[in-house]
Amino acid sequence: MLIAHSPIYAHALPEGHRFPMEKYELLPQQLLHEGTIEPAEMHEPQPMGEQTILLTHDVDYWQRLKDLNLTKNEIRRTGFPLSPELVQREIIIAQGTLDGALHALQHGIAFNIAGGTHHAFTNFGEGFCLLNDQAITANYLLREGLAKQILIVDLDVHQGNGTAQIFQNQPEVFTFSMHGAKNFPSRKETSDLDIALPDGTEDDFYLNTLLNTLPKLIDQVKPDFLFYLSGVDVLATDKLGRLALTIDGCKQRDQIVLNLAYTKGLPVQVSMGGGYSADIKLIVEAHANTFRIARHLWY
Repeated sequence: MLIAHSPIYAHALPEGHRFPMEKYELLPQQLLHEGTIEPAEMHEPQPMGEQTILLTHDVDYWQRLKDLNLTKNEIRRTGFPLSPELVQREIIIAQGTLDGALHALQHGIAFNIAGGTHHAFTNFGEGFCLLNDQAITANYLLREGLAKQILIVDLDVHQGNGTAQIFQNQPEVFTFSMHGAKNFPSRKETSDLDIALPDGTEDDFYLNTLLNTLPKLIDQVKPDFLFYLSGVDVLATDKLGRLALTIDGCKQRDQIVLNLAYTKGLPVQVSMGGGYSADIKLIVEAHANTFRIARHLWY
């Protein structure tokens, strides 16, 4: 596996904004400790080039972002205080997803310890997301002729509204978001397929819904590349989520997605997305399960 990770992920943020960003440090430590990954599989990305960013984001927005000239309202909308370190963090995360996708084309699967910045639109950031890592990478793959039809499977508890907006008129990318109906964002965009789940949705209903949807969707879309956003904010313990999955239910969710990718020979890039349980151990365990499943399937 290739696992994109950089120390700047957490430390680019002021102290008061780091929880639960500490998962970016604890997760690789746990995976290395238990032997799920090897040190040689860890990859520290370089900052992404401007021309690649501009495949997806408006030049005016990018210019003002990198020059730290966003308005107060725009900064407030992102949820983070704007700084050079934060912008650097975002472009490193985006490059990690791109590096992972290129690796997955050769070896089947790759991970970004961070990423899943699906609330970033073409021309503004929102909800802790400034640049949309999977959208940028999807556009890169299409431009380079490395993929012809892409499926984005977004199972974070929050709708992938930025991703939906970016690809609203692009049939080469099919966006599928299964999320909490009453979760942020209050104003949803229109994905190619949205499944909005009621508050308190538990394992059985969630997993049956996914099983009744995703296999048929893959057969319909016929993708040659899959992006998976595996947020663990679907857990009942999550402070920002309104669903009620158990750790085992979340693991079974990942098993469904990754099994389908593996059996159908689909290269898949996985970004971690959200996770805001009060107990950091639960966040790390839920994320670690995604890696464990991939290790079992591909290696």
